[in-house]
Amino acid sequence: MAEIKADTAHLHQLIEPEPDISDQKPSKPKRVASLDIFRGLTVSLMILVDDAGGEWPMIGHAPWNGCNLADFVMPFFLFIVGMAIALSLKRIPDQLFAVKKVILRTLKLLFWGLLLQGGFSHAPDKLTYGVDIKEIRWFGILQRIALAYLVVALIEIFSRRAQIKDMAPSRLSIFKLYYWQWLFAACVLITYFAVIYGTYVPDWQFTVHDRERSDYGKSFTVTCGVRGKLDPPCNAVGYIDRKVLGINHMYQRPAWKRSKACTENSPYAGPFRNGAPSWCHAPFEPEGIVSSISAILSTIIGVHFGHVLTHMKGHQARLKHWILMGFALLILGIVLHFTHAIPSNKQLYTFSYVCITSGAAALVFSAFYIMVDIWCIKCLFLPLEWIGMNAMLIYVMAAEGIFAGFINGWYYKDPHNTLIYWIQKHIFVGVWHSRRVGILLYVIFAEILFWGIVAGIFHWLGIYWKL
Repeated sequence: MAEIKADTAHLHQLIEPEPDISDQKPSKPKRVASLDIFRGLTVSLMILVDDAGGEWPMIGHAPWNGCNLADFVMPFFLFIVGMAIALSLKRIPDQLFAVKKVILRTLKLLFWGLLLQGGFSHAPDKLTYGVDIKEIRWFGILQRIALAYLVVALIEIFSRRAQIKDMAPSRLSIFKLYYWQWLFAACVLITYFAVIYGTYVPDWQFTVHDRERSDYGKSFTVTCGVRGKLDPPCNAVGYIDRKVLGINHMYQRPAWKRSKACTENSPYAGPFRNGAPSWCHAPFEPEGIVSSISAILSTIIGVHFGHVLTHMKGHQARLKHWILMGFALLILGIVLHFTHAIPSNKQLYTFSYVCITSGAAALVFSAFYIMVDIWCIKCLFLPLEWIGMNAMLIYVMAAEGIFAGFINGWYYKDPHNTLIYWIQKHIFVGVWHSRRVGILLYVIFAEILFWGIVAGIFHWLGIYWKL
């Protein structure tokens, strides 16, 4: 996925004594291989859940509350973005230049987000392109990453004075050193709680504008008139998106359509059950305004882990801090979810969801750090490392289906008679006599492993897609 990568030539470094920031030619830093591998794993997970999730709904997004494998992808990216911010911006001494670089990357992400997820691209299933401006999707994956990156990177830049201080030998020193970021995180959390629990959600109406649906043109009314609800129809997150973005500019196929309330095929997608609630027919923006504000917390936690890598010199000290914080976040999130205090919900980006996914990200990264940067067994993860070093390219070509759409454009007699269809049918599904198993193996070997090899060739040639 398209996380913010600092220039590929100098994104991350294992921390050495810091050179004089006035030096105009800093030494070339050493990459943190475990972070590249973690990024590559996250891109691979996105490909897996996007292309195999339809056959394996337990790895796709949870219809509403809960956490499936797909629900870890976005927070993992935001966590990685945070670590990249901490490790890359410290290499840029000039504040104005750093701000310009951050703004430029933000604009690039917004552009690619609108192009790939705004509705213009119909790849890989349709051989068409173009979008009605009245129905363009304004928010999406890259747009959320752009917002989190912009906000957190600017805070990092303007609190630079703290970054060059010597850290006192105390367990809480790393928190004190960057207290402005934690104060901002607290403000974000308070604002989020105030909005989702304090906003009154009135009844609302909508008309289905998707011409491909059987209920096209029908109008529905959703009864709410409540405050503080976190259910699908009456939450403040959806209400604000409908008011600000407009219901026609929201995601038309939300995961809640697979919920038991909407379809008898749940957790698989399927036709709506008789008497399904009216909100089952409605769009919902899982990367909307309020949920994206809460998503900033995932990036701030990632920045903190980057600061630990920067300031703590020993592997043991770093790992102790990372693992303890990871378990603390994970346990807090699980307790909040299972006590029904705050359910874990990706589409609302609730606080318990932030804790569970950030804690998981911390532990996964720590495991990679131990295996790769300490035990030096990187060879086992080379395809993931190569993908992680060229993540934007793999995200666009594989996760967004641009390459598959190109291949599908060359067909024989029938648009469905393509090379990709032939490989799926005869090499994977036909051999295993199971569409579910065949599609899963196709995604693992013909997509993830294939793009790992392609990324490795590009790495050998020194070709990277940099933002």
